Amino acid sequence: MFYGFGHRQRKLLEKLLIKKNGLTIDDLAKELGITRNAVQQHTLALEKGGYIEIGELTATGGRPGRIYVLSKKGIDLFPKQYSWFSELLLHSLKSQLGSNGLETKMREIGNNLAQSLKPKLRGLSLPEKINAVSQIMQDLGFETEVKEENGEKHPFINAHNCIYHNLAKEFEEVCQLDRSLLESLLDSEINHEECIVRGGEVCKFKIKEQ
Repeated sequence: MFYGFGHRQRKLLEKLLIKKNGLTIDDLAKELGITRNAVQQHTLALEKGGYIEIGELTATGGRPGRIYVLSKKGIDLFPKQYSWFSELLLHSLKSQLGSNGLETKMREIGNNLAQSLKPKLRGLSLPEKINAVSQIMQDLGFETEVKEENGEKHPFINAHNCIYHNLAKEFEEVCQLDRSLLESLLDSEINHEECIVRGGEVCKFKIKEQ
């Protein structure tokens, strides 16, 4: 989203989105109809913010000139609509596999994701793993915290948001992805004791006591 960006900065970013190979200061001045100095001020601010970066140099009048391109952060400013595709995909999977089959598929996805992340937890104690898993969830977009309660053997994780809230409201099987991810990372059975989508204040993930 473009909150906080001026009209010229947004137009500059749009030009770089279209021109994938990048544009020079002179190119941008011509495209935007403003002076080179004005372009330099905008590119300086956008580069500092991480929205654009220097691409491959190009020869201009015998001297190499700077080419500006969008960074990944800059590309991410532009709208993307994944929700409709995700919903369509889940509808298709559920019609083919049924509810139990979709639940199994979500657990499989969670487990596969966990296998790629497990090296980060190597050599950690269980409490350390719980804290590391909370951080992994934050990296995935969750707002989490590790909590402890009197009389409880292990800390637990509270997530204050659901990163696929609307999908989970329609397809409760999606919640199995989180549970499988945590079980695989912590090598422990997890109770999903509270769920935001089901009316809870948080999603509470707790290691099942043996």
